[in-house]
Amino acid sequence: MSEVVRIGLIADTHGLLRPEVAAVFAGVSRILHAGDVGGRAVTQGLERIAPVDAVFGNVDDPHDPSLTAARVVVIDGVTIHVSHGHELGRPTAALALARYVGDVIVFGHTHRPIIVREGNRLVVNPGAAGPRRFDLQPSVALLKVEAGRVTADIISLA
Repeated sequence: MSEVVRIGLIADTHGLLRPEVAAVFAGVSRILHAGDVGGRAVTQGLERIAPVDAVFGNVDDPHDPSLTAARVVVIDGVTIHVSHGHELGRPTAALALARYVGDVIVFGHTHRPIIVREGNRLVVNPGAAGPRRFDLQPSVALLKVEAGRVTADIISLA
């Protein structure tokens, strides 16, 4: 039986790391932050849970050396592309699939959680984990990789 690798997906924290995130991400092997981090305090808090790979969003400092425009990580043979999504204008799953290569595409920016599977590819927007905006509940996502198969779940922080 193969091991399940759990990865925390988070976006749009805008400087707020909710305490609920630590419980949801307990036991993850890595955290991928899809931008609009809002400062080093957020990534430092996440690093207390697991190693963090983060990209910058439209409200982040693009010169922050801890953030890049995009990240590509490979976990158990699964290629995961992470970017914020603002570079797509109004990002959608279809736009992200058309623009980026990878088994899993992770983006933020819209604050709206989505999981879309197209063939063998998966697109995930974990929603916004930071201050509440619009009518949306704060959320994150958990990605599970097992024997090359990937699944994701949106987890409400409300």
